[in-house]
Amino acid sequence: MEKITATINATEVQADAGTTILEAARTVGIEIPTLCHSPDLKPTGNCRICVVEVEGARTLVGACHTPISAGMEIKTDSAKVILARKATIELLMAAHTGECLTDEHTGACALRKLADQLESGSPRFLMRRPRWYPVEATNPYVMRDMSKCILCRKCISACTEIAGKNVYSLAYRGFATKVVVDFDDPLRTDVCRDCGICIDYCPTGALGKPLTAGGEKK
Repeated sequence: MEKITATINATEVQADAGTTILEAARTVGIEIPTLCHSPDLKPTGNCRICVVEVEGARTLVGACHTPISAGMEIKTDSAKVILARKATIELLMAAHTGECLTDEHTGACALRKLADQLESGSPRFLMRRPRWYPVEATNPYVMRDMSKCILCRKCISACTEIAGKNVYSLAYRGFATKVVVDFDDPLRTDVCRDCGICIDYCPTGALGKPLTAGGEKK
């Protein structure tokens, strides 16, 4: 297979044709932060956390889905890249109502972890109408708290590509966009049973195991 040579942070990288910038960077020990990406799911570039600067490109590009090309010069930690990532984190945190906003010791929210790593601070963007939905606990296998959802779409991809169920989809537009089941119905047991794959891929706790009578997760 054809080998392509590119440069990432002044380090020469050789990789097969079709290798993404993210994959190529990892072969030389350069980590690029991600949120919506997972190695076993098709890359979508939804969250824009993995953006990098490519010499000659008009805009920053998503490392998770952009293949390297011969002679490409890439910067993963330039001032422009860091500023863009921080702004993206702030926007996501502003629309996120998880307990990680007030509990600095939480370890369950990948979004909060990234905010800490990037030292983005508290969001400057105040929401007039916080995205809030009641917790759905009708399904014995999956509890949904869509107020924590950041629309990364990993649950949709995992359900479709791994479970082969196509339970989730997107509905509405703009700020009202939401991951829904059917026509924004509760998650019924006849369409979702004893799987829980979506829970494993959710980065913010919007999907979780239902609580028992004692308050513990099943």
